[in-house]
Amino acid sequence: MLGGEQSRTVFAVMMVCSMTLAGCFGGSESEDIESTPWDQGMEYVDSPLSHTDSCSSTPCVRPFTVGDSFSNDTWGNSSWAVFGNVEGGNCCEHYLAATKEGLILNFGGEYPTWSEDRGHTWDEYLPSIFSQIGCREWKPTVPGQEGLGEGSIVQATNGDIISMGWFPYPSTSGVDQFYAFFHPAGADPGDWQWCFNRTPEPFYDRSWQVEVVGPINSLLYGSGPWASLVISNFWHQVQNIGGQISTDGLNYDYFDFPDRDDSLDVMEVDLNPESLGPEWDFTKPHKEMRAFPVPSGGLYFPNYFIDGSDAYLDTSLNWWTGTTLNGSSLPSQYCAFDSSTALHCVIAGGTVLTHMLSWDGGESWNNQTYNLSAEATEIEEWEFHSNGIQDLFVLNVRYQSAAGPDVDLAWHVREFSESMVPDMRTYLGLGDLDSTSGAGNDIRFDFASMGILPDGGSFIAYHDSTDPDPLFGVELFLPVSYGPSLQAQID
Repeated sequence: MLGGEQSRTVFAVMMVCSMTLAGCFGGSESEDIESTPWDQGMEYVDSPLSHTDSCSSTPCVRPFTVGDSFSNDTWGNSSWAVFGNVEGGNCCEHYLAATKEGLILNFGGEYPTWSEDRGHTWDEYLPSIFSQIGCREWKPTVPGQEGLGEGSIVQATNGDIISMGWFPYPSTSGVDQFYAFFHPAGADPGDWQWCFNRTPEPFYDRSWQVEVVGPINSLLYGSGPWASLVISNFWHQVQNIGGQISTDGLNYDYFDFPDRDDSLDVMEVDLNPESLGPEWDFTKPHKEMRAFPVPSGGLYFPNYFIDGSDAYLDTSLNWWTGTTLNGSSLPSQYCAFDSSTALHCVIAGGTVLTHMLSWDGGESWNNQTYNLSAEATEIEEWEFHSNGIQDLFVLNVRYQSAAGPDVDLAWHVREFSESMVPDMRTYLGLGDLDSTSGAGNDIRFDFASMGILPDGGSFIAYHDSTDPDPLFGVELFLPVSYGPSLQAQID
């Protein structure tokens, strides 16, 4: 850690450097920005130079260009700490999440990894030293195939961390291996539990995971403060043959989904909470789960059925056709709450995304459009997160540019409760690599992933030519109003 005097010197140097580097990475400065600097009221919440200052490997600190949200004007650079698959990813992706305690979680590779201090240090415990609670023995992967597993991870509203790993190269069993990893609320960061669960099919694929808000009371699956629902990317999107569910975070059972053309009884679902705690800034699953936890209990799947109607899973783990209180369906499969009680939905079509925001449970909506048709031939990956405490919405997009390479962007919408217009656009990385998702491709970036820390700092996956595998960056330069910063911890 840096001492107080040294730390202040580092921050002064970085502020001078940020001003010196402004405009050196393409574009021109706007006259309006010169009169009102984009970095006014901003500060480093973490010391960039406390990371490795060599960018031939990770971690290191790199300047990401920032500029106007909807023009080519660039304003300067914002430093981000950059990490690679050593911090939890694999050849093709990172699976990122945050906790209300400020942990950065990553389950892009074989096991969960985490950082308690914005990436300064990382922990990863092999399952052989995890506590095993009433489960079968650990079955390692084939020697030489280590690091090819992948998983999912998210924090439940009560503070528990639920997580699932998939191992496609088993040593002896001949079928995929399915391991639950569970971290109880309030336990030491390294105090994990694990359990082996065999999947019923020989091929599973990357999992998506979400909390079903409880209390859960099911005759078939048990009771608990929540249920953890896991679906396979392959099972759910290609075949729709169900998922896995658990009420203890360790032992999972097969869980059936309704057919897309089913006609179920209708349940009106209250999507208009009066207030929510800060934990609701960290419960959003990856968007490909295509569902979100409901504050009044259960889990909501917008646009699940072929006719466009929604599905709802109640606290007894029974399925319904869900509607809002006015009998409507939600406008997108991709929705989530945050602690402000805002319900965010995003619609993607062609090279246009639309952010929709409702303060009344989906009865009425405000919209903001992101049109990339002038610079993109297609949108390849995207993800969003919001933080109600910081009044912050961040949209991450990876698009195929007309010039050839893929470009990674992040829009920050600060004070979205006042205006949905983004404040700035950040170019993540160099934007000089053409990669895509899917097995068989030489250069892969399989999906977007991101999170927002309690201090308002984003961390987002991207890919450029500086590394053969996807990277992720942790934002260091934030508005002073987000405080308190981590400076006290650094001192």
